[in-house]
Parts: sequence; structure tokens; C-alpha cells
Amino acid sequence: MSAARRSAFRDWIEYVAFRAALRSLEFGSPEQAFHLARFYVALLDRALPKLRRVANQNLQFAMPHRNAAAVIHGVFDSIARMLVTFARFPGINRDNVGQWLRIQGLEHLEAALARGRGVLFATGHLGNWELSAFAFALLNRPISIVVRPLDNPRIDAFVEKTRALSGNKSIGKRDYVRGILQALSKNQMVGVLVDQHDQDGVPILFFGRPAMTSTGIARFAAKTGAAVVPGFALWSSEEQKYILRFFPALEPDTQAIHHQIESVIREYPDQWLWIHRRWKS
Repeated sequence: MSAARRSAFRDWIEYVAFRAALRSLEFGSPEQAFHLARFYVALLDRALPKLRRVANQNLQFAMPHRNAAAVIHGVFDSIARMLVTFARFPGINRDNVGQWLRIQGLEHLEAALARGRGVLFATGHLGNWELSAFAFALLNRPISIVVRPLDNPRIDAFVEKTRALSGNKSIGKRDYVRGILQALSKNQMVGVLVDQHDQDGVPILFFGRPAMTSTGIARFAAKTGAAVVPGFALWSSEEQKYILRFFPALEPDTQAIHHQIESVIREYPDQWLWIHRRWKS
């Protein structure tokens, strides 16, 4: 539903519920907060059964050999972990961020920055994309992130304020061209979620099926000389924290970028957002 059709009353109710849920996740141990967040996500699953249907459909043709029920259960676990970390952003700082995330493959990013043309951090709805940018700003340097405004303006304003606590800057999609070019011209990093359906994009193969995809990140890289470095914050059950894995820079090619994303999703299928209608056409 577009923001223009939403009522102020609905926006307020959703905002209060969202803030109350996040507030409840700030207390107790992370494990206790996760169980509470998992309860909230289970309620969402019951209230919106289409999410599970979409996930089942996606898995049937993308990864038919996998146990769909087990993967989807993991997806909702992943969403619950994201809620807990986002709720605790105000308390995450340079002293304790290592309890939540560590970086792997930083040499790939540093080599890309050494080129002096900026870096396009290509990521997706895999693992914890919110924490990846937030924690990286604390561990290394702030970055700019391209965001789509949420339908609820009250929630959107709160989320944007929370994201900025570690020093990151948001670039709205309405003026993203100027924001991206300015950041790259200063040899800075720009994070972009590239794995969503784009009806104005071009068809590429994703899990062997055509998927409409934006070519924006590849075009920016080709025009500016910026490096394209894939990176994902992936949950490690062994370490009980996220590992932000950076991969070697890629050629500015939309298919190559999504081939890398697909390979990581195949390795961590229960951490990708299968509930998104990636293949609409």
C-alpha cells in the first residue's frame, strides 16, 4: 500500500506496536531476547500466511532438493535475530561491537579502496544487512547506504535515526544518483541491496530462472571506475555472532554480481529472505 493511501491512525498504531516490540527486546540476555523475537515473528507468520506460501514457491523451483520447511524455519529465525540486533543498536559501540560481529576478508575491501575510485558494497537480503553496515562503521569507517523509504513515515524516521547512530549516511532512492556519485568521488563506500525484483530492470539468470534486476550498480561502477565488492553479514552458530565476509572485487557485470550472491545463498539458504517475491515475471 502506498504511503498516500495510508491513514495517520494506522501509521500511529503500527509505530507504537513496532516501538513496543523493539523496546521489549532490549532487556535480558541476547538468547532470551531471541526467543521473544521468535514469538513475534511467529505471530507475523500466522497473520501473513502469504509469506510462507511465497517462500515455498521460491524454494520449489530454486532449490527443490532442500527441505523447504526447515529452510523457512531458519528464515524466520534469521529475521528474529535481526530484530534483536536492531533493537540493541543504541547500546552497540566500538567497545562491544566485537561481541556481535567480526570481519573476514577485509583485505579485499582495502585493495578496492586503494584504487581510489570508491567502492560499491554489493549486498542483499542475506544474513543481517542492517548490522553489516552499522557494525562496519564502528569497526572501520562510516559508509553511505542506499535505502528505500518505508511505507510508514513514523517507522521510517525512527529506523533512519537508528541506522545513523554509528555514523552512516542514508541515500534516499529519490536522489540516489547524486548521493552515490558524491560518495564515490571521495573514495568512500556505498552499500546497495541488489537482490530485489525490479520491473524496470533487465532479466538475468538467478537460480537458473530469469529474474528482473536493476543494472544500476554495474552502470555506476562502469561509469566511475568504482570497485564492486560483495559482502554479507552471516550468522555463525559456532561463534554465536555474525561474520561480515567480504569477497574479491567483481567486474561491473550484473550477472556476475548475482552469481556471487547466489553462491552464498546456496551456502546459507536459511539466511536469505525467501519470503520476498524475487521472481514476479
